[in-house]
Amino acid sequence: VDRLMVYYNENDRFAAAWLRELIKAGLIAPGDVDERSIADVRAGDLAGYGQCHFFAGIGGWSYALRLAGWPDETSVWTGSCPCQPFSAAGKGQALADPGHLWPEWERLIAECLEVTGT
Repeated sequence: VDRLMVYYNENDRFAAAWLRELIKAGLIAPGDVDERSIADVRAGDLAGYGQCHFFAGIGGWSYALRLAGWPDETSVWTGSCPCQPFSAAGKGQALADPGHLWPEWERLIAECLEVTGT
């Protein structure tokens, strides 16, 4: 079975470096780590990727999918937007917080759906 290309988006440099180490160790699906903000990612950047993990952190979604028996060869999008705008860990700015990235992820999803026609 051909492997799908896997995309990880994580703009924290430490977490992105950790993702690369987990990939090298074979603990998460092999793939490319993009350190740009999701605000800078466009639909065309994702062409050819079957699995896309946004706000990838330290690869929790890829690891969990493997534990659940989800094959690396099966397409999936995952993401866990930062919670700080809405939690006690943040500044209490909610929708006004520049770290509220759901609108950017929603934009990217809509852009990809438009490109694929689904």
